[in-house]
Amino acid sequence: MNTLWPMGEGTVREIRDRLAERRPRAYTTIMTIMDRLARKGIVERRKSGRAYIYVPNLTAQEARTHALNQVVESFFGGSKETLLAEIGATTSVPRARAAAAGASGVYSNVPHPSDGIARKLAPALATAVVPAGKRDESAENYFDAAERIDDTLL
Repeated sequence: MNTLWPMGEGTVREIRDRLAERRPRAYTTIMTIMDRLARKGIVERRKSGRAYIYVPNLTAQEARTHALNQVVESFFGGSKETLLAEIGATTSVPRARAAAAGASGVYSNVPHPSDGIARKLAPALATAVVPAGKRDESAENYFDAAERIDDTLL
């Protein structure tokens, strides 16, 4: 999806060629992934000659919101606060290790909780997590509760 969004639309060959710059994959692998995304309604496809042209049905922001919602629901019992507490706890560990080891390169770019991670995530989390029973079904029109976006594409 990260390859298709900037393109706007593309064939399997175009997607594979663009993706090959950073992550080479077989044509049939991309074809299978795009077919699955089309069957899930995440992309739309139309026939053009012998090939299909794929167009995203959701924006990157919608995909991020959905993915965050899945993480919060699956790993944190629906609690944004627990997720934010975990972010605060885990981001300080690499920085503390780096400081103890006297390193400045490898971990120097690891953000600290005071650097505003929670503030940056808060807007996405506010829209990603809705209390059970209060969900707007139109917001989930591309996803069945049992369906998941293939994380290799995001």
